[in-house]
Amino acid sequence: MTCKRYLVGTMSHSAPEKTKIVTAIVIGAGCRGSGYASYALCDRHPFKVIGVAEPRDDFRNKFVDKYKIPKENIFKDWKDAAQKEKIADCVIICTQDKLHKEPAVAFAKLKYHILLEKPMAPTEGECREIVKTCKSEGVLLQVCHVLRYSPWAMKIKEIIDSGRIGDVVNIQHLEPVGHWHFAHSFVRGNWSNEMESSNSLLQKCCHDLDLINFWMGKNRCEKISSFGNLSHFSHEHKPKGAASRCLDCPSSIERVCPYSAKKVYLEKIANGHKGWPLSILHSSPDIENITELLKTGPYGKCVYDCDNDVMSNQVVNMQFKNGATASMTMIAFTEAICDRKVTVFGTKGELQCHGAGHSLVLYDFTRGDHDRIDTTAKMMKGLSGHGGADFYCMDSFVEAIVQNDPEKIRTGPDETFYSHMLVFAAEKARKETKVVSMAPDGTFT
Repeated sequence: MTCKRYLVGTMSHSAPEKTKIVTAIVIGAGCRGSGYASYALCDRHPFKVIGVAEPRDDFRNKFVDKYKIPKENIFKDWKDAAQKEKIADCVIICTQDKLHKEPAVAFAKLKYHILLEKPMAPTEGECREIVKTCKSEGVLLQVCHVLRYSPWAMKIKEIIDSGRIGDVVNIQHLEPVGHWHFAHSFVRGNWSNEMESSNSLLQKCCHDLDLINFWMGKNRCEKISSFGNLSHFSHEHKPKGAASRCLDCPSSIERVCPYSAKKVYLEKIANGHKGWPLSILHSSPDIENITELLKTGPYGKCVYDCDNDVMSNQVVNMQFKNGATASMTMIAFTEAICDRKVTVFGTKGELQCHGAGHSLVLYDFTRGDHDRIDTTAKMMKGLSGHGGADFYCMDSFVEAIVQNDPEKIRTGPDETFYSHMLVFAAEKARKETKVVSMAPDGTFT
């Protein structure tokens, strides 16, 4: 048995010829908006952030200072920006999930190209309206299913399409959310309650169903089922004697709780860490302001006393037109944080990606050997999220504008809409305990 090592040739990104500066407005200067904006600091296509809309004073002011935004382009409310004539080439929309549709439609009508954070919107109707408006107005729409742009996901697609592993029979895909990450985002945080935001499958795993759809290509899903549960993060699991806030909890209980806010936030900042998740709580986190926020805000609450209702464990099963199957598992209770694991089973070989972002291993049934394929991503400061995929996503969007070429966008309106329909169909299957049938256009019954 032999083991060969290959390097993905597409990993080298030379700087393009100088061209006109692409200008952008950022709507929502939180973690995701600030991250995408940092493309302006990369040595790639000329790109400049010239406007921002952000309701929180501290986040807005920090963003304005970093990018030297002129006074006339600083807004608390995106609606004020939309009242002006078009001032930039594109808009980056990173509001909360339920606040995607209105600005997307408004700025499309003003002829802005749109980079829209995932999910596109929490409902089928809103997704349809966004797609319809962008198409009718003739503007580019790229939804941030960033993993499609990552070198490892692209290489999996290339290998499948090349026929090296034969016909795909099954895909197994695991999204390990991470125990404290889930508590931060989906128990205490912005996506804890479906009515206030969206379900966890849509918010967390529209990425993952989109990848399976991407890899399967024209072989569309015909049947889908799903099962899930909100495990552990409920009042009946609260330890006897525990307080409603971690800072008030008896030390005998708090020190053995893996979800303690002291562990998740205060220990990190005490060790000098000031990025995510601390940057979600405050634009300039320090021990004093984080401690105060834990005393009064949602991130200091006991995980067993929150109003969360989204699934912490969910599986989605899919069958495709040619009989191939796929299964996707989202699980909160893991050591790894979003370090996806994928196995593709083909008739001529097996392809594994364990710890997405570094390498693939292909076992060839005929030769009886393994090929190791390096898929290390290019890491850019501020755009290292999702294993570097955030950078590749932004790079493709800006390149599409520079070249006026929609083909540069892999997550445009049609493909993204179909991927969202997979999620909506899976949720229908879970809630109604049924197998849902899907048509080629994504509609389902």
